[in-house]
Amino acid sequence: MNEKKKANHQSYELIRDKILSGELASGTKITEEKLANDLGFSRTPIRESIRRLEYEGLIVKKKVLKPTEKNLRDIFQVRMLLESHAAKSAATYASQEDLDALLQCVETGKNGLYEEIMEANERFHQIIVQKSGNEVLIDTIDRMQSIIYLFRRTVVSYDRPFLIEEHEEIYQAIRNREMEKAAELMRSHLQKDLDFCLHLLHN
Repeated sequence: MNEKKKANHQSYELIRDKILSGELASGTKITEEKLANDLGFSRTPIRESIRRLEYEGLIVKKKVLKPTEKNLRDIFQVRMLLESHAAKSAATYASQEDLDALLQCVETGKNGLYEEIMEANERFHQIIVQKSGNEVLIDTIDRMQSIIYLFRRTVVSYDRPFLIEEHEEIYQAIRNREMEKAAELMRSHLQKDLDFCLHLLHN
């Protein structure tokens, strides 16, 4: 990786992590000059990083994303369509290794510490998305990962009821090769995530 690409990547990761950790809170105005001074980069990599974060949806109109009800509904609608399809595919194509990994995610979700639960939650959905075998679907979800992380942090931090039990039901449907049931359970699971996030947003 050349120096220019390295600086672009490092500044992107630093800004993204500040947003995801809440250090740069929702609604914060983003200015190239201030970030360049704070992070010790020239303005060119900072500009590239902001552009990339705008593409990913974490920065909107030069401010850190402040999710509205419409944002939430739009994002989850796309996830429901794509991930329910992926769950259906997983019920057809998941190998024993995939099933073991999904079960491990469920077990970590039950017994793990906060960061472990966050990782297990992400990995669970990742394994299922990969099983779609559809590069466009995988790329679309991948591009949404940063925003998905924000909502994942919300449902894990606020301890959404039955989150892990739903993962376990999805795993069982995939293991039993019940394609339609796996798809419907995934759609329902994400609808409950959406409802939970909307409830917090309104309160």
